[in-house]
Amino acid sequence: MSIARCVSKIMDRIAPLTLAEKWDNVGLLLEAPHQQQRSTQKILLTIDLTTRVADEALSLPASMIIAYHPPIFKPLSSMTLSNPIQASLLRCAAAGISVYSPHSALDSVYGGINDWLASGLGSGRVALIGDEHPGGGGPGRILKLDEKTTLSSLQERVKKHLGLTQIQVALAIDNPIKEVQSVAICAGSGGSLLLGVDADVYFTGEMSHHEVLAAIASGRNVILCGHTNTERGYLPVLASKLRAELAKLDSEGKEFEAASVHISQEDRHPLDFV
Repeated sequence: MSIARCVSKIMDRIAPLTLAEKWDNVGLLLEAPHQQQRSTQKILLTIDLTTRVADEALSLPASMIIAYHPPIFKPLSSMTLSNPIQASLLRCAAAGISVYSPHSALDSVYGGINDWLASGLGSGRVALIGDEHPGGGGPGRILKLDEKTTLSSLQERVKKHLGLTQIQVALAIDNPIKEVQSVAICAGSGGSLLLGVDADVYFTGEMSHHEVLAAIASGRNVILCGHTNTERGYLPVLASKLRAELAKLDSEGKEFEAASVHISQEDRHPLDFV
């Protein structure tokens, strides 16, 4: 078994691909045609496979990249070096580095990114937005706090949990300073999922201008943190899960038991406040 197949099996236990949204492209997206001959394999975790992350993977050197966002999303008519993302994939393939993406499966699964986002906001009861997927979980969460809090207090909890100094906030047109008890949560881009959900606050990475206007017009407060800022903080949690699964590999994948898991130092949110 190759490390690509071994890690794919592990990731499907951590975040079953059956939980991914129908529009998504998840799983083993690039299987390198040859396996690197090294006694200790290295797995690199990142949100995006950027050129800098690809350079990092080659320098490490990694045997496997787990990129949360799928670097191949739509069908490709060609693979050329003139396209930066395709060039990164081609360089990885040539170096024996495979690429896996869990994306929305990792959002939906219990204990995944959306539950992690909820865990930093205070104690309370967490429920799904919409119907539960057949395999469990769903694309969003609603947190009902045990004790009401102010919007300013919630903002500070968000910043602390995500390690941010600044976030964007839009206040509800009707009574924007009311106490908060319910928070609707969606990692990444949550506008289409959250609009219409009955909650005091919508907490996500990004929403379009008109989605924000619709939300505040309907009496909801909005907290936006930047798309990948709602996802990157989960990578250490995923790393711990991967290490635990690698430590208990059976004979079929025993050769990869000592594989080390690394979190990218080059992966970052592309936008800065200036």
